[in-house]
Amino acid sequence: MNKPLRIIYVYDALCGWCYGFSQVIMECFDKHKDDFEFEVLSGGMMIGDKVGSINKIAPFIKSAYHSIERTTGIKFGEPYLRHLEEGAMILDSEKPSIALSVFKLYLPDLSVPFVHDLQNAIYFDGKNPNDYDLYRYLAVNFGIDPDEFEAKMNLDTSKEAAYYDFALVKQLRVESFPAVLIQTSDTGFYLIAKGFTDSDTLELRISNVLKEIKESEN
Repeated sequence: MNKPLRIIYVYDALCGWCYGFSQVIMECFDKHKDDFEFEVLSGGMMIGDKVGSINKIAPFIKSAYHSIERTTGIKFGEPYLRHLEEGAMILDSEKPSIALSVFKLYLPDLSVPFVHDLQNAIYFDGKNPNDYDLYRYLAVNFGIDPDEFEAKMNLDTSKEAAYYDFALVKQLRVESFPAVLIQTSDTGFYLIAKGFTDSDTLELRISNVLKEIKESEN
């Protein structure tokens, strides 16, 4: 089936609200993967001088996760909550963003399931996003050789690809995550989600965009 339109999901692996949105975007992917191309871009939320321990740069997470659970219905796992209490985990978006760039070399059409599983591993299973073991585990789950995947993560070109995603996100003028856009042409974009959006609302907005496109063609 021809898939001329693209759904772009802009997220960051260390964004708790993106974790809350992860089931919504998975449902969207499952429903529309034959109708749209799906692309995932990393936002680079915690890079450069924003990198640091949870206690130092994001102590609000210790209370904010309750709001995410209430709003989205998702649950944070006990292993992750222990990291919150200890406060020592370093928040750095670079490595998970590089992992996504490497994954897209193998299975770009499965990027949404990949980041869904990545965030589940961090926020429910308590895996450390700075450890290669996490990415080796994910690679195996998607049928990718873990040694090869880790080796590619250490290439300069993989880091450059991640930072290219960060630049694309800025070009799209997306400043907060999660965000979802429908791309209809090289310069045509519809923003259909900014922050957490429930499935029904997202579906309605997709339908409205498709209707508008159809009407413009008549």
